Amino acid sequence: MSQRYRNYIGVFDSGVGGISILKKMKELLPQEDFLFFGDSANAPYGEKTPGQVLALSERIARGMIDDGVKAIVIACNTATSAAAAYLRDSYPQLPIVGVEPAIKPAAEAFPNGRILVMATEITLELEKFRNLSKRLAGKADFIPVKCIGLAGRIEEGRLHDPDLMDLLHSLLDRYAGRVDAVVLGCTHYPFIADQIRQVLGDLPLFDSADGTARELRHVLEMRGLIKDAGSEGRTVLLSSRDTPEELELYRRFFKARIPY
Repeated sequence: MSQRYRNYIGVFDSGVGGISILKKMKELLPQEDFLFFGDSANAPYGEKTPGQVLALSERIARGMIDDGVKAIVIACNTATSAAAAYLRDSYPQLPIVGVEPAIKPAAEAFPNGRILVMATEITLELEKFRNLSKRLAGKADFIPVKCIGLAGRIEEGRLHDPDLMDLLHSLLDRYAGRVDAVVLGCTHYPFIADQIRQVLGDLPLFDSADGTARELRHVLEMRGLIKDAGSEGRTVLLSSRDTPEELELYRRFFKARIPY
């Protein structure tokens, strides 16, 4: 990254998953300039320790701050859980928006329902998710599923290969026909919504994209940082695995339709 990215909104994730959040933010704020950085060289974050995720997140955020971005979005549930509070304390002058599993809107839509929460192991084990679950206790029956290996597999692309379906069956078969809705608690998972429904049935899916985009717009408006509507803003996609093949994969995910 370099000074040519000054005044962008910096967005980062462990890899391609955060592009699902980026797409919604770009839809809501088309005039804004976005810089997306995927740390694919260190993906997946969900299989690292909280300390490792914090260190990686701080390094990325520090680089964006040095470049002069005007806001940062942590487009990763795991990194939000491990690093958002620390980064906000460290850089109080900078708007920092995180994501969280969309269990509240799911509970509101299905009161007393059985709601499957798909997420990484770290996301489900850290305090942020536990506190959110406690606040909503009694509103619905939340069933957490540690989807070990799923984000890393999505990171590879090839989303229609049989081995991806084999992994989903191993993680989800026991819940087919037994839940009312699904929370996609990792930003990678929206890209395989169709495949998840093939296993679980045609269920409502909830993710973080809408809420994160609206929160970003609110924060920018409150700080007087939002750009006037007009010309289309620029979007830059970068990766810590800086190869033509990886950047092409990022472009494919950015162009892909979120199937719900």
